[in-house]
Amino acid sequence: MGQGLWRVARNQQLQQEGYSEQGYLTREQNRRMAASNISNTSHRKQVQGGIDIYHLLKARKSKEQEGFINLEMLPPELSFTILSYLNATDLCLASCVWQDLANDELLWQGLCKSTWGHCSIYNKNPPLGFSFRKLYMQLDEGSLTFNANPDEGVNYFMSKGILDDSPKEIAKFIFCTRTLNWKKLRIYLDERRDVLDDLVTLHNFRNQFLPNALREFFRHIHAPEERGEYLETLITKFSHRFCACNPDLMRELGLSPDAVYVLCYSLILLSIDLTSPHVKNKMSKREFIRNTRRAAQNISEDFVGHLYDNIYLIGHVAA
Repeated sequence: MGQGLWRVARNQQLQQEGYSEQGYLTREQNRRMAASNISNTSHRKQVQGGIDIYHLLKARKSKEQEGFINLEMLPPELSFTILSYLNATDLCLASCVWQDLANDELLWQGLCKSTWGHCSIYNKNPPLGFSFRKLYMQLDEGSLTFNANPDEGVNYFMSKGILDDSPKEIAKFIFCTRTLNWKKLRIYLDERRDVLDDLVTLHNFRNQFLPNALREFFRHIHAPEERGEYLETLITKFSHRFCACNPDLMRELGLSPDAVYVLCYSLILLSIDLTSPHVKNKMSKREFIRNTRRAAQNISEDFVGHLYDNIYLIGHVAA
């Protein structure tokens, strides 16, 4: 009885002082919210020298809603770096917005030289009214013309002053260009053996393993689909060029251009044998060594074995 009266009296006292259970929870919640606000405010001030991150994020969001950043507001070096990643089509579209930036000659010069690495006009004093943007359009037009008719394409380049009428200049243009159709290019080189000779001399096979050098050669000068006089010509020219680039190796291995010619033919036949799905019984390493050394007796067995391993692991030399 006495304890019950004491509890009632104590609760009345707490209520009068404002410490009821509900009031206590409400005040505790307010205290925690105030502490949280103070903590967030102090954290904002500590980051980036007192700059409010909330306002930064809000401003950034508003800028993103406006669209892509205006390149004219950036330093010129940064703007040109961004535009240099565009191709010709996108750069033309960009010129509709940023005309002064996207029409800059340095950007179009980079596009020209990255696609057509060598042109005679690069080494000449530009004529009156010259622009690399116009040159890009002419080079693109000439490449399309070449892919339809090689002779007309070369004549177009010469008529525009882009190429000189020289086999060496034409060979350099072909060597540094990747936009030409390889089938049309093969037809053109078969007809223009003078250009083919200069094109072969542009290759540097120094310190290259024979199968790798042959792959590089056929990446620039595609092999015909069938055996014939043109393929024999290509292999002959390659053999002489490979020997000329590696005189010390030829003396060490005792190889001549004729021996390299035999090895190249053996590598092509081995490539077909190992990669063709129609050949069920693949040539073994021992068979390749035996057949090759019959044709070229001075070649060491280890060297021929390394040739086989290269084709087996890497693949076709003329793919």
